Amino acid sequence: MAARERSTEPITAAADGSALGNPGPAGWAWYVDETTWHAGGWPHGTNNMGELQAVLDLLRATAGEPERELHILCDSQYVINCITRWMPGWKKKGWKKKDGKPVLNRDILEQLDAALAGRRYDFEWVKGHAGHPLNEAADERARAAATPPPPGTIPGLSIMRGPPYGGPFMMNRILRG
Repeated sequence: MAARERSTEPITAAADGSALGNPGPAGWAWYVDETTWHAGGWPHGTNNMGELQAVLDLLRATAGEPERELHILCDSQYVINCITRWMPGWKKKGWKKKDGKPVLNRDILEQLDAALAGRRYDFEWVKGHAGHPLNEAADERARAAATPPPPGTIPGLSIMRGPPYGGPFMMNRILRG
């Protein structure tokens, strides 16, 4: 029996973040299609943290297929600029901005930097809340992950349906705190 060939087609995914109150309960999600997406959240964070975490989780989820280019649809200029313009300079300056102040979200950015090593990727800016199907799906899941569970449910537990990239269908539990 011949070995199954792995696809070399690019992976196109939308990544989005959400924070209710910004800062406040925060969520993130990436979305390829109805059977391939992932979402999570925190009890307190910012929209930018969610946007960055969505891209980081997408990179980690697709790390087993480094030969496939990753085309990331993103409505956050902050994320795109962090990764494609500002990060190299920040690293040279010890993760400081031009004004000498520390870079915000350094912990996530350092993880992104490591996850991007050796990967082929590009970003496409898409206008948020403008009807782009993949972006809308990621946004919906990020907002759901940021939304605190209703009273009477198990505290700190939200259930999101959707398999991690390449995995069998399963329930993804998003633990908060």
